[in-house]
Amino acid sequence: MRIRLRRLCIDGRTFTWRAEIREVRGDTDCHRCVRLRIWGGGKTSQALQADLLSTTWGTPWPPCAVDDAYPTSADVHAVIEYALRHGWQPDRRGGTYPLTEREHAARFRLPGFLLTDRLRGPEGGDPTRRVESAWTATNGG
Repeated sequence: MRIRLRRLCIDGRTFTWRAEIREVRGDTDCHRCVRLRIWGGGKTSQALQADLLSTTWGTPWPPCAVDDAYPTSADVHAVIEYALRHGWQPDRRGGTYPLTEREHAARFRLPGFLLTDRLRGPEGGDPTRRVESAWTATNGG
């Protein structure tokens, strides 16, 4: 399946982005995770990468089976603005600037999503506990 590239203009600059739907395992459940990759200086520029864990919770089925969370262009805009304020250099050639859970989760806010490091490896907080906690905080328990 071919991945669709999208474009977003911010302050006269064009950013190209794609979002790949994946699953990430928690201790007791699976969860939808969207790997977001963004380029601001062409295909050889430094890519911005954010693994966005959906905070969908409270269904009788596993969240990854029924979750339809997907970042909107407003979400992508918010990710870009945050990354630019925290060191991403879209004109730099090569490499990836990751928005990691370990480094950015405490400051990064995007309704419906949390940053996760679990797509890269076993590091990071348990997705099930983090999603349940975020859902409870948003919906009052």
